[in-house]
Amino acid sequence: MKYFFLTDGWMVCRVWASDGLWNETAWRRQPDINRLNICLVEANEKLWLYAVEDIVLTVEVKPIVSLQNNSTAQGIGQVVLKRLISAEQVIERLGAAEAMCQLTNIQSVVQ
Repeated sequence: MKYFFLTDGWMVCRVWASDGLWNETAWRRQPDINRLNICLVEANEKLWLYAVEDIVLTVEVKPIVSLQNNSTAQGIGQVVLKRLISAEQVIERLGAAEAMCQLTNIQSVVQ
């Protein structure tokens, strides 16, 4: 798996694999990209951790249209993430950050 952090209010658009732009017809599926229940808060901005399958090389992201009243989102149309990170790099980043845990369902953790 590979990982990346994405600001709250942004979404994944196009995805590239080793043979070019992801083709759902050829692969017969969408790329495996999942938002995990882990986020960092930096400068009052939530950065959600996403996991992607190893075959993914590059991910294009853009602001969600309904949130474009945000000044940051208005100035940026899209971003291409070319440096996806490893699990070790995620742990390193989380270890360097101030951590806060918020549980809404304690039963999901203790079972």
